[in-house]
Amino acid sequence: MERDLLFSAQEPQNATSAGSNIPEYSVGAISSAIKRVLEGSFGRVRVRGEITEMKRYASGHIYLSLKDEGGKIAGVIWRGNASRLGMVPENGTEVIATGRISSYGERSSYQLIIERMEFAGEGAMLARIEALRVRLRDEGLFAPERKKPIPSLPHRVGVITSRSGAVLHDICTTIARRFPREILLWPVAVQGEGAAQQIAHAVKAMGQLPHPPDVLIVARGGGSLEDLMAFNDEAVVRAVAACPLPVISAVGHETDTTLVDYAADRRAPTPTAAAEMAVPVRSELVADLAHRAARLSSGLVGILQKQSLQLQAMAARMLDLPSLLDTARMRLDDRAQRLELALPGFVMRARARLGEAAFHLPAMETVLGQRHRLLEGQAGRLQAGWERFWQGCQMRLMRMPLQIGVIQGQCAVQRERLVGVARHLEAVSPRAVLERGYVLVQDAKGRPVTHAAALPQGGAVQLAFADGARQAKLEPNEGGKKRHRKGRVVHETAATPPEADNKSQGELAL
Repeated sequence: MERDLLFSAQEPQNATSAGSNIPEYSVGAISSAIKRVLEGSFGRVRVRGEITEMKRYASGHIYLSLKDEGGKIAGVIWRGNASRLGMVPENGTEVIATGRISSYGERSSYQLIIERMEFAGEGAMLARIEALRVRLRDEGLFAPERKKPIPSLPHRVGVITSRSGAVLHDICTTIARRFPREILLWPVAVQGEGAAQQIAHAVKAMGQLPHPPDVLIVARGGGSLEDLMAFNDEAVVRAVAACPLPVISAVGHETDTTLVDYAADRRAPTPTAAAEMAVPVRSELVADLAHRAARLSSGLVGILQKQSLQLQAMAARMLDLPSLLDTARMRLDDRAQRLELALPGFVMRARARLGEAAFHLPAMETVLGQRHRLLEGQAGRLQAGWERFWQGCQMRLMRMPLQIGVIQGQCAVQRERLVGVARHLEAVSPRAVLERGYVLVQDAKGRPVTHAAALPQGGAVQLAFADGARQAKLEPNEGGKKRHRKGRVVHETAATPPEADNKSQGELAL
């Protein structure tokens, strides 16, 4: 029967060897038969074990093993099933994997093709949630100082929940009943595959809207621990903690607690309670405003009465202004009358003091006589001084002709000396020599040339005549003779020095 089960669809590939009735089969045939037996016998199975040796490849496939005390089985999650798995597999997590058994003939191994995975019991899930809570708490995501206050009267309320269900209805009716506000809904899946990613994305997107809501409610109805696992996801918790908006969590019933409740700014036991936290009761606000207005009016009346009493008391303590003016007017009249009576007496006393002072003054004739005598004395001294000055000037004028004669004699002597010096300079002047037919030869820098060898042949010189200067150029002189060249006259500049008897003197070309 086993032979029929394993090899009913396969025929032997080779003839049996001599002396044996055992047929021969290929390795591929046996592997295919084993694969058919495994897949046909087991079908879909649920395997419970701890994840180990998990590897995620760039292609998206996940390879892992499930183990327990009795053994270990290899497993694979294809890329298409990885996104719909329902959880994120991690090493050391006890799970229940649902899939089918298959074999891999090239390695002679069997494996579990995993299609779905869930945590193995509430104990394992609670332990995982607790470990994540402790880690996030240590990072400070649940710190009280991170909590943001809820606005007392928001203009817009954001809600992240499922579009279908009683949660959205309860929140809308509660807000409409208490204080109608604008509600901005971001529908998401609250359980199942991809729910955590949708919730985290919705929380981040709400805070980045151009006109975000003033408060955000993350809510869902009650359910089992598996149903609430999306709100225990690390990505969702971090998104809620990092949200710039005040967040109210309303997940499950009052006894249900998720990690989002720790990260949110306020926790509501139910979605209805979350709506009550978000908006106040309008009637209560109106009543409170009326009560405050009444208290304000009463306080204002009391303040006015108190200020009126104080004003009356101050007015009673003030003096009578008309009486003060009458008194001042009478005092002014009295002072004016006394002034009229006192002014003539003051003038008389001043005139008496003036007459007494005039009596003590010296007579005018006496003062003028003293000043006249003083002026006469000054005039006499001035006349005597002027006469002495005039006599001195006359004496100096009388001596002046003698001094002029001395000066004229000195000038004649100096003139004679100057004439002699001029004659001497005229005698030794180079211009007088030039007038006699001589020429002064100078080089390009204006220095006189006294030797023929002082300048090279072809050198430029300047010839200074009595009536002007000309430029010339030295040329060789053959025999020292005077020659005529194309209208040019060449002269010898000097006699050939004894030490240059055998050398030709240079010529001057004008």
